[in-house]
Amino acid sequence: MATAVRAFTVHSDYPPPSKGPRGEGERSLGLSAQQGSRDAFAELVRRHQVRAFAIARAVTLTREDAEDAVQEGFLHAYRALARFRPDQPFGAWLGRIVANAALDIGRRRKVRDADQLHESLAAPFHDPAEQDELRRRLRTGLAALPERQRAVIVMHDVEGFTHGEIGELLGMPEGTSRSDLHHARAALRRMLGDLRE
Repeated sequence: MATAVRAFTVHSDYPPPSKGPRGEGERSLGLSAQQGSRDAFAELVRRHQVRAFAIARAVTLTREDAEDAVQEGFLHAYRALARFRPDQPFGAWLGRIVANAALDIGRRRKVRDADQLHESLAAPFHDPAEQDELRRRLRTGLAALPERQRAVIVMHDVEGFTHGEIGELLGMPEGTSRSDLHHARAALRRMLGDLRE
């Protein structure tokens, strides 16, 4: 069981996803993985590891928690292969599992150091004199948001997911994603206060 999953290790330099065919080829891989093919599961992992990490990172905000969530998500997916329906996209199914694993990690680690937010998080402000203060307040503001709102704002505004994708990954209606984004942005505006936009 762990052999196929062990093939995936989160590194700072991801190998590029395999360029195999999607759709029917992926359906065949899913069926083979369900029948016990570790190679098929390893190929599915290779195809989806970058996006899975982006999802986990959007939810958790720290690289360490995202790595843990991806590992847990892939392990859970491997164990739950019998429940995978080959007529659905494997990436969407896996994305929901990884998002849930990331939310679980967030719940287990309520108290976290906001300074762990990776410096590469894009900030929409560019005044160098305000950059350090902005970073500190942005980290604090994101950490203060409810987990689901934080996940939605980072997935939408930083990672570029659509509301439809976010809704599917987090298991909620698209309208709820839009509402969460609105409330998250409003809360951040209040918390960032006097800093220029």
